[in-house]
Parts: sequence; C-alpha cells; structure tokens
Amino acid sequence: MSATELSGPGSSSRRWLIGAIVLFLLQIAILYLMGRIPICECGYVKLWEGGVNTSGNSQHLSDWYTPSHIIHGFLFYGLGWLVMRRAPLTARLSLAVLIEAAWELLENSPLIIDRYRTATMALGYSGDSILNSAMDTVFMALGFFAASRLPAWVTVAIAIFFELLTGYIIRDNLTLNVLMLIWPVDAVRVWQGGI
Repeated sequence: MSATELSGPGSSSRRWLIGAIVLFLLQIAILYLMGRIPICECGYVKLWEGGVNTSGNSQHLSDWYTPSHIIHGFLFYGLGWLVMRRAPLTARLSLAVLIEAAWELLENSPLIIDRYRTATMALGYSGDSILNSAMDTVFMALGFFAASRLPAWVTVAIAIFFELLTGYIIRDNLTLNVLMLIWPVDAVRVWQGGI
C-alpha cells in the first residue's frame, strides 16, 4: 500500500485501515468469548499442519485450507472492486475483513461445526483455534492485497491452481467445501472419504 493510499489529501484511508484492524481484533475477542481455545490443545504452535483429518488441523498457523482463505481474499477484492470501486483500497479491505471475520465466527459456531461433521469430510472437526482463525483472516488479507496488485488473469490462474492442487492432494478445496456445506452430494462424500 502506498503512502498516497494511506494519507492522501482529504483521504479517509487511514481510518478505514484502523477500522479493518479493529474488526480483526473484534474477531479474536469474540472467538475468545465463544470459548475457542487460543492455540492447539497440543500446547505448541506449528507453522504448517499437513494432516487433514488430524487433531492439529485448523489449530496452527497454516494448513491445507490456507489456500482457500487466500482465494477468499481474491474474491473479496473483486467484490470490493464491483461495489466500492471509487472507495479507497482500505475501505474495500475493511469490507473484506468484515466478511471474513463474520465467516470465521459463524464457522466456529455449533451450527456450522455440527454441519461440517455431518455433511462434509470433516468428521472430527471441532472448530478452529483462535490463532488459526486469526491467521485465516491474515491469509485472506494477503490474498486481497495480491489481487490488488496482480493482473486479473494471474489471480484467476493462482486460484485455479490452488483449487486443483488441494483437490488433488486432500480431495477438498474451497469449491467442494462450499458445495458440501450447502448441498451435500453423497458421491463427493464417498470420493473424499478415500483419502
């Protein structure tokens, strides 16, 4: 982000950036009040958790679902460009953080945790640690900023690559995750269970 984007004459960019940070901190505080654990119950923090159906998944800094959150950033950048084209980049970032934080809170509610357990391949899913949820939002923001700088075709190519890679390696990705959460398909569930 350039200095002009943060502090142009009459610009509210700095306030929007502060707003995005406040939303992020609210996400963390609300997760804490919801009773989410700060870090993995294992007692340590890993940079990467490679197991999908393990107790460490969704507990550490990054995992196989991190590419999905980067894609969220791509999508939210596109949404902000469509509905807030004239607004500062930081205003669009605030919208993206609001949507991601709202999803993270919903995703860690009993309603969605139970839905994941019954309708998707995440049979043992018990929700994210606060650290993992916060990092999901950070990775979304990284995707958002990448999309703001990269040509659209490169952003789309990266998203397709991430979807194909995670689909191939773990039999899950953002597309399948949304499909199975909204409209579970038995054939997909059987295929995903073949890990």
